[in-house]
Amino acid sequence: MRHFIAALAMTAAFIAPATAETVELKVLGQPGSTGLIQKNKEQPFFDTFAEKTGLDVTVNFQPLDVTGIKDTEELRIIKGGLFNVVSLRLSQVSRDEPTILGLDLVGLNPTYEAGKKTMEEFLPIVDKRLQEKFNTKLLGIWPFGPQVLFCKPEIKKLTDLKGYKVRVYDQNLAKFVESVGGTPVPLSFSEVQQSLARGVVDCAITGPSSANSAAWPEVTTHVLPLAFQIAVNGYGINLDTWNKFSPEDQATIEAAFKGLVDDIWAYSEELFDDAMRCNVGKTPCELNKPYDLVEVPISDEDLAIVQNAVKELSFPAWAEVCDATNPSCSADWKATVGKRLGM
Repeated sequence: MRHFIAALAMTAAFIAPATAETVELKVLGQPGSTGLIQKNKEQPFFDTFAEKTGLDVTVNFQPLDVTGIKDTEELRIIKGGLFNVVSLRLSQVSRDEPTILGLDLVGLNPTYEAGKKTMEEFLPIVDKRLQEKFNTKLLGIWPFGPQVLFCKPEIKKLTDLKGYKVRVYDQNLAKFVESVGGTPVPLSFSEVQQSLARGVVDCAITGPSSANSAAWPEVTTHVLPLAFQIAVNGYGINLDTWNKFSPEDQATIEAAFKGLVDDIWAYSEELFDDAMRCNVGKTPCELNKPYDLVEVPISDEDLAIVQNAVKELSFPAWAEVCDATNPSCSADWKATVGKRLGM
């Protein structure tokens, strides 16, 4: 018995320091080139994370575009533990996990209000899938905002894309561009400005504020402010890292990320409205740089094409791909998001 008690004491001596160890969080953030959300919301959150939460952690934050890592590799990066927390560019990583695209099919989220409903309904499905397949827990989802079309050649309507090369960032958007006659070209965000300048692509799709930050209006002439998607992003944490924290600390982390995500939703909408004005030379222009793009009026025909896309194109195309790797994918979507849409 004396030997047993001594052994327990020695074991406790070794365990106690380990549970009190500072947890290092290596964080992979959004590319700095994407603009003000990364600069004014995301990086300050992580820079002050330990102080604001009171947790015994150290945070090493790196924007994606200084690491040499491609955004399409993020799920593999977090699964492998190279980074503990990743600001996931969800459309870009959806090739590795097509279930993700159910959050933002073309035509599904024309407004912020619609986007919030979709995230509430489908986030649990995506989170469960990422935990099972990529050892990653989702801590929240936020949008860059409605994604619109920027073109170097003159356009007057959506079908003017026929014959033009258009930058896209996921397979669902690529299918849609093909359906109106364009040629989809997948490019990472950092490549787009030069590609537009050199004629590698004729048009490109992104949010107005991101385009403004990356100087797309310097190499384009027209903008069609028709929302195709809302460009969702999410914060993922490696489950091995997550499980190092006590239930109380996990609750603190979830509360902190909820505060950040709620803040970004509001800021994203503010940025969108301001950038839409700035890009076409209207005022007030307070958060972005002023330009003088031609704003193409949205026709009833163009609006109908996008509104009908979910049922006629984007859901059927996505469901086939997603069900091939996740058999319950489209059924889960129809039981949640689809139920609201009458599908």
